[in-house]
Amino acid sequence: MLADGDPRLQTISDAIRVIPHFPKPGIMFQDITTLLLRPKAFRNAVDLFVDRYKDMNISVVAGIEARGFIFGPSIALALGAKFVPLRKPKKLPEEYVLEYGNDCLEMHVGAVQPGERVLVIDDLVATGGTLGAAIRLLGRHLLTCNHASRHILV
Repeated sequence: MLADGDPRLQTISDAIRVIPHFPKPGIMFQDITTLLLRPKAFRNAVDLFVDRYKDMNISVVAGIEARGFIFGPSIALALGAKFVPLRKPKKLPEEYVLEYGNDCLEMHVGAVQPGERVLVIDDLVATGGTLGAAIRLLGRHLLTCNHASRHILV
């Protein structure tokens, strides 16, 4: 487990730009573009995940579109796990409500097998709708309830 005083956390926090009232009033958008422009901060973000989950036998990293696509593959490679993108078109939908509208998630059939341990990578929790939809979508394709071992947010 990581200590709250880990200096990497401050480097990451300092690298993220906050845009108030976007995409609508009351939402504080966390712009990670500025973090991606700072290789040390980006590396620290990935390394924090890897350090926390390296001994938990994670076999799948599922990244929620779009920020999960940025961090997920790097984390998956470092953990020796496969990466499964959870996309937002409407082909295999799991509908959920956003704080500013509706959307859905989909993944390839067979991407996650029963018994695999899944680490879900998302950007933040506003209403929890996206993360909940990801868990339901992953559960729809699994035979056990132990698929969502940990849920981490970037």
